[in-house]
Amino acid sequence: MPEAKLTVTIDLFSGRPNPVVEFTGRKLQDVLKRLDPGPKARRREPGLPTIPTLGYRGLEIKLTGAKLRGLPNSFRVADGLALGPDFAVPIADDAFEDFICGTRHPELPPLKPWLEDFRELLDFWRRKRWPPEIVWPHWPRCRCAPLYEPGVWNVSPIQGKNNCYNYGTNYRTDTYAQPGMAATGQHNQVMTCAVVRPLAIQDGLEDAPGANNKCPGEGHLVALVVSPNSDYHWYRKGRDGMWSHKMGGSPATNLDNSSQPITDPRTANRGSYTDFCTFMIVKHGHFRLKGPY
Repeated sequence: MPEAKLTVTIDLFSGRPNPVVEFTGRKLQDVLKRLDPGPKARRREPGLPTIPTLGYRGLEIKLTGAKLRGLPNSFRVADGLALGPDFAVPIADDAFEDFICGTRHPELPPLKPWLEDFRELLDFWRRKRWPPEIVWPHWPRCRCAPLYEPGVWNVSPIQGKNNCYNYGTNYRTDTYAQPGMAATGQHNQVMTCAVVRPLAIQDGLEDAPGANNKCPGEGHLVALVVSPNSDYHWYRKGRDGMWSHKMGGSPATNLDNSSQPITDPRTANRGSYTDFCTFMIVKHGHFRLKGPY
């Protein structure tokens, strides 16, 4: 019988692979006590936390070889709650995220800024309850751009193996493609506009800083943004003129961090991805991608 193991994925990055911590043996038993649920799980109701689309999105929990009372073997933890498609239940340690992301795991990046941003967003949703009804404007079509078809990307194993760069370029590699890796063979660790932009150019993307949110005559428009010294993220402009994106291994979406449709990535709520780098053009068949997996 395989050894019981709990895997915690810190759902933080878009382009880079997310940090992962694993627990077995005595450490596993301590973690299971922290995750032990309180009252019986209740159905989601208006006002319960809504996971953001960009930035830190909580912890993904996967338990094998053991069981937790009242919880499935896969769920998400955010702000002291175990969350699933139709439940939200308190766990014993309401500071479990701080435990995972704190000094007990020095190999992990410092996550305090994202924790604070995430909790501010949860407070916003609790005050506002559900977002207002979205009114979709009419926009000119971009004839060469890909359709917004989230169902193509939001299925296993495609969703988990393709990141924002794959989605932005509309090119599936199943390897978590990294800018510049096809040309250099190296996995870049420097997260600034000045570094990521030329790496994408080496992959075959065309820099278009003056595009000003307008559809190109050939190919489709993408936008590069950066969370300073942490991560990069890509958006793509669709055939209907609206923008969409895919945060790491999370589902593709056409909404920003305020659950609003994205008309321009420069003005969208991008969470911690505060640096807008540039627009770029993806010409189909004129580029190549590669990832570390």
